[in-house]
Amino acid sequence: MSKIKDVIVEYYRIPLPELVSDAKHGVHTHFEVPIVRVLTDDGREGVGYTYTGGFGGRSISKLIQVELRNVLLGKDPSCVEDLWEQMQTGIHYVGHGGLASFAISAVDIALWDLRAKKAQEPLWKLLGGHNKEVKAYGGAIDLAFPLEKLLKHHQNYLDMGLTAIKIKLGQPKLSEDIKRVKALREMIGPDVEFMVDANMGWTIEQSVRAARELLKYNIIFLEEPIDPNNYEGHKIIAERSGMAIAAGENLRTPKEFFQMMTQGKIDFPQPDASNIGGITGFMKVAHVAQMLDLKVSTHGMQELHVSLLAALPNAGYLEVHSFPIDQYTKRPLVINKETHRAVAPDTIGTGVEFDFAKLAPYKTDF
Repeated sequence: MSKIKDVIVEYYRIPLPELVSDAKHGVHTHFEVPIVRVLTDDGREGVGYTYTGGFGGRSISKLIQVELRNVLLGKDPSCVEDLWEQMQTGIHYVGHGGLASFAISAVDIALWDLRAKKAQEPLWKLLGGHNKEVKAYGGAIDLAFPLEKLLKHHQNYLDMGLTAIKIKLGQPKLSEDIKRVKALREMIGPDVEFMVDANMGWTIEQSVRAARELLKYNIIFLEEPIDPNNYEGHKIIAERSGMAIAAGENLRTPKEFFQMMTQGKIDFPQPDASNIGGITGFMKVAHVAQMLDLKVSTHGMQELHVSLLAALPNAGYLEVHSFPIDQYTKRPLVINKETHRAVAPDTIGTGVEFDFAKLAPYKTDF
């Protein structure tokens, strides 16, 4: 039996090519990538990571280095689900959810990398191997883009081979949002799938009114119209408007997803392996969603999530995000232009291999 002999954390703070903003989180200038290496006494290494929109990355890195490392040292890395429970229990009293979920996610992904490498399988096959290709859409942080730039940006997604897009909503007036939606629909035509994201920027009343207008433009779903912890509010919006609702990127535990799916209303659950407890947490959400006949979509992290969705019989949409983590890996996301779907890697392990030479200029002390 091998044992974990060390856990090493590196922190990277990477500038975005341009400033981007949304209705809730304001302006993003950087994204952060804490990277974890789990080393075993038989010479193996698993690499995991998480990311943020520019805040909290140092705290996450320190939490892994100081607290989670002590939970893991000397343990059998093959017992991934049990280690997930041990990390949850070890930090529950002081950090249930929040930063703890980001930290646990990074370690859990590293443990799954070890597991897949030991099995000599790509992650998508190890987890289920349902379909190597998954539906994908381009989702930009584009609230502040002028209309001309908005149109050009989403044409770029179509040129990539995607046949679905998503834009941010939350302009000062609903009429301004609808004007942008109308212009995009006219540009992309009736066959391209179209989603929108309000980033928790509205009240229930505003959401219902907006959703009724959006239905005129054949919108697939409205994402996060209100605070995600308001489960009943999501149900009210869906019932009063008839609009499909997506949410989940701001939920931090599988139990929160369970409550949203069973007590609230969510048509497209959107777990993010970077903050829901890694691959273990993601799969817990996916299995509950399957039992409820819901399709799982994702938030960000397209370079990893493509493999998770490829494993699932209830895969929804992969979001191709504005935080370009995959541009710092050896295999940026691949789109099959014939099928218009994203392709999961056959690389042994998680399929995410960082290009540390590219990352090197952005390595920062924490």
